[in-house]
Amino acid sequence: MKEKKSGSKNFLVQGTILAAASIIAKIIGLVYRIPLNNILGDAGISYYSTANEIYSIMLMISSFSLPLAVSKLVSERLHRGEYRNAYRVFLCAVRFAVLAGGIAALFTYVFAGIITKYVMSFELAVHALRVLAPGIFICAIVGVFRGFFQGYSTMMPTAVSQVIEQIVNAVVSVVCAGIMFNYGMTLVNEGGDTLLAPAWGAAGGTFGTVASLTVAMFFMMFVYSAQKKNLNRQLRRDHSNHRESEYQIYRTLILTVLPIVLSTVVYNISNVADQGIFNKVLNGQGYTEEQYATIWGIYTGKFRVLMNVPLSLASCLAPSIVPSLTAAMQHRNREEAKNKIQLSIRFTMLLTIPCALGMAALGGPIIQLLFKNTEAGLPLAAGIMQAGALMIILYGLSTLTTGILQGLGKLQQPLIHSSIALVLHFILLYVLLTSANLNIYAVIYSNIFFAFVVCLLNAISIKRYLNYRQEFYRTFVVPTIVSMIMAAACVLSYKGINAIAGNSIATVFAILVGVIVYCIGLVSFRGITIEELASLPKGHVIIKFVRKLGLMK
Repeated sequence: MKEKKSGSKNFLVQGTILAAASIIAKIIGLVYRIPLNNILGDAGISYYSTANEIYSIMLMISSFSLPLAVSKLVSERLHRGEYRNAYRVFLCAVRFAVLAGGIAALFTYVFAGIITKYVMSFELAVHALRVLAPGIFICAIVGVFRGFFQGYSTMMPTAVSQVIEQIVNAVVSVVCAGIMFNYGMTLVNEGGDTLLAPAWGAAGGTFGTVASLTVAMFFMMFVYSAQKKNLNRQLRRDHSNHRESEYQIYRTLILTVLPIVLSTVVYNISNVADQGIFNKVLNGQGYTEEQYATIWGIYTGKFRVLMNVPLSLASCLAPSIVPSLTAAMQHRNREEAKNKIQLSIRFTMLLTIPCALGMAALGGPIIQLLFKNTEAGLPLAAGIMQAGALMIILYGLSTLTTGILQGLGKLQQPLIHSSIALVLHFILLYVLLTSANLNIYAVIYSNIFFAFVVCLLNAISIKRYLNYRQEFYRTFVVPTIVSMIMAAACVLSYKGINAIAGNSIATVFAILVGVIVYCIGLVSFRGITIEELASLPKGHVIIKFVRKLGLMK
């Protein structure tokens, strides 16, 4: 394993590799969620999502921040030439992951019934949550390996493991969901609750997560073993005099992990809390569990699944920029740090803005294309897609800017910003649910407000610490104008083809038209430069193609 010197564009290349892998993984995830939705139904998907949300929070508390923390600590030591200390960070992090992940997994399994019944008002989600509990322990170990490689500024092991993980998850989830749904149906036929079938089906679906994480763990161990000789060679070349004790490393690790954990939990806990508040309010308004489970299932099983595809772009640039910014700050190169921030924000906006407007324009047709038996819930699903489009942009930007602050070493600021935004979010959510009676739209609007507040506070902090100002016209204005043109082209092409060929062909055609229109418009409006294209993997091929079309000199 070679230490990669961080050039001004290397983080973007690594981020693009991770983003490409993440998009592939998300597409696989989207594909398998289609048969999973068809097997479980909206109620079953609601149980499945509830278990996953609780699992995610427990993961964040125990070990979700480990990849970022290990990446940051390893990167710092590598840039000081302290290879032995970097390796000791890895060993200590593995022990920490085993302990923290094991405790969190045991706690989740033992208290699953209490959490699902009294916190989430979804008692039957207990089966899915208990199946997921071992995944917390396994994910902690996988996270340390990923953070170690990311500290060396190589995202390839993480990228490949994510794709393998998602393929295994897709196959096992669908197969086990079908098996366990049939088991639940036998219980229903014996006189049990009709919701037992989707509840047990959801438990089968969550087993795919545990199986896929196990495969990912063995893959990362294999990659580590393959790189062991190179690693040992580096350790022998380490002539630095400074040797950190295990106590120093554990202390540094905990002090690094703690603010990241708290900010991550605060940033993401709104999903779980939103569902708890939503269920309790609607229950008080006379809705049955099946009714509010169906509504929440449409929101999480359709809209959030689709939303997570473009959001994966921002979540990939964030971990790639942390070691890069850490290196720049270690060398006191503030200009390099500013350039990296500028590029990462620009590329995030170039990708999330068109995705948001495209989903708003084709929300209904995309739902019809991907999910069966949606006629009854189609108006609600399409309305959620349109109302929630802005969430894609704001969550993408807030996730990235949180990573930027962590890369700058300002670990407490994201926690403070997310806490302020969360309190305001809950107040707005309760008012919109009770006084305005907006139902699921209250959740959407309050989440948009939450992400906006985080973006605003993060931007103020970045400006204060680096005297940084984001270029506005090409970052925000051009992508928005071009995306509006693209959205109009999508709608017109869809309407023209739908009358002749039906929804499926019309939707695919409209998406292809949108991609072409956006790419041409972006280049024509000078929304992206040759230098920025060159910074991408295979950038010279892209430039050659664009020049052949006469769109760029």
